[in-house]
Amino acid sequence: MDMRTRRLLEAPLVPILARMAVPNILVMIVQTSVGLIETYFVSALGTDALAGMALVFPVVMLVQMLSAGGMGGGIQSAVSRTLGAGRRTEAGDLAWHATVLGLGLGIATSLVALPLGPAFYALMGGTGGSLRAATTYASIVFGGAVLIWLFNALSAVIRGTGNMVLPAIVTCVGAIVLIPLSPALIFGWGPLPELGVAGGGVAFATYYAAGSAVFAAYIWSGRGVLRPSRRLPDLAWGPSREILRIGVLSGIASITSNVTVIAATGFVGAAGPAAVAGYGTGARLEYLLVPLVFGLGSPIAAIVGTALGAGDHARARQAALTGALIAGVLTEAIGLAAALHPAAWLGLFGDDPVMLATGSLYLRVVGPFYGFFGFGLALYFAAQGAGRVGWPLAASLLRMGVALGGAWLASALGLVDTFIALSAGFVTMGLVNSAAFATGRMFPSDALCSPSSTPRTLAPATGWRR
Repeated sequence: MDMRTRRLLEAPLVPILARMAVPNILVMIVQTSVGLIETYFVSALGTDALAGMALVFPVVMLVQMLSAGGMGGGIQSAVSRTLGAGRRTEAGDLAWHATVLGLGLGIATSLVALPLGPAFYALMGGTGGSLRAATTYASIVFGGAVLIWLFNALSAVIRGTGNMVLPAIVTCVGAIVLIPLSPALIFGWGPLPELGVAGGGVAFATYYAAGSAVFAAYIWSGRGVLRPSRRLPDLAWGPSREILRIGVLSGIASITSNVTVIAATGFVGAAGPAAVAGYGTGARLEYLLVPLVFGLGSPIAAIVGTALGAGDHARARQAALTGALIAGVLTEAIGLAAALHPAAWLGLFGDDPVMLATGSLYLRVVGPFYGFFGFGLALYFAAQGAGRVGWPLAASLLRMGVALGGAWLASALGLVDTFIALSAGFVTMGLVNSAAFATGRMFPSDALCSPSSTPRTLAPATGWRR
């Protein structure tokens, strides 16, 4: 067994979780910063260009969630469980299956987004110059959608081996190149042409193309844990089905969070635009919690999947519980700080009295329950690693139902009751995932340890034994 896989099975949990989580959190911070910086450059082109990017942004985020959090989670889980079972040849073949799936889903995304995009952006309020800007930007970004899917698929393959550093390096170096490249293409610096809003799309596609090339070169160079063949092997439906089985359900669970926030915005909208701004600004803190938990969640999934692949159920449960407790404590601390001092966060975005009042009310009511969200979300990543996301999906759907159903019933009573309903949604998600974990439904004794494999355990001195 290679040393990286052995460390996942034997190293003390808290230090290895911390060491693996830091690069992931850095990746999420850098990606968020790059998006904000590109928006800043495009804003210099005028309101229409800025509005056009704003129309496309939710669709880009949807593709990112599906390719990275959904399908990427399925790929990482399959790779880690197969490696844990000592099936390195099959793990290498999974790299090919992930690549083919990424190509297929990327092409499908382009075939849907390109013809239907303009009508969708118009439905969202795009007209005239803003609609033209949105269509121009989207034609480049979604014309190269296959690059987004490949980037996230290959990154998930590498993370499945326990290597969180290389994806972080590629992301950070890519950001260093992207930040000057984007304005250079937008405004036409030096010998580069002035492309306007299209320049941002070209820079975006270039970043994902270069990153995908680096990931592919690393995987097929044999320098990592995997040793995939240089030639395309005979592909079977089983490995792809194993990835899709987890990826599709994970994608649905990822979407529910966005749907909840979007629908809740509509309920708050009855109180006026300033109230919407206040809720949206407060809820933005919730969005920032996701990268933090993802930074922990990806290592949790890798350790859980590898441990279950090796038949070490105790290690898997300990890793899941340890990671979930850390995530719960961190998110609860952030929520309590925001509830006690809401102006410290809200004041960064404006000083409108109604906005501050609504945002403060939201943070005071909902913030103290962020810990349930963090704990439950970390267990969702653990379930991804285990290849069993049914209960986390149910928890996400129940959270959405409780939050939005309660908000609908409370909409006539006032914002306090609406925000209480959103808090109840967090509590529901945390409790359902906790119950599934505590009762063994998330990691039952007959858990699928790796695709088409029998559970194995690692003997202390002699290697593998059945």
